[in-house]
Amino acid sequence: VQLQASGGGLAQAGGSLRLSCATSGYIFGIDVMGWYRQAPGKQRDLVGSITSIGSTIYADSVKGRFTISRDSGKNTVYLQMNSLNAEDTGVYYCNLRRYGTDFWGKGTLVTVSS
Repeated sequence: VQLQASGGGLAQAGGSLRLSCATSGYIFGIDVMGWYRQAPGKQRDLVGSITSIGSTIYADSVKGRFTISRDSGKNTVYLQMNSLNAEDTGVYYCNLRRYGTDFWGKGTLVTVSS
């Protein structure tokens, strides 16, 4: 299983970015896909996740601003990020959890300038 995150870059405060996480070697099934964020000097924290039936959870800091979605036909998960602020800066990682096993992709850097 491989996960490839993309879509990171530089954004201005108040702007938007859309991250994508494409999976290969795996077909979506009973699983949870998540996005995590690691800010400089801090631990990796959950941003949000989506189950195979579409249930989502979000960190309090991103509720109302970020939206996770998944396209089973493309085996891809998205993270739409709106109203970005400087605290959203960090490396974003996508995660697949299936039957207690975690798979991680390489991160994509998001930098928000104020």
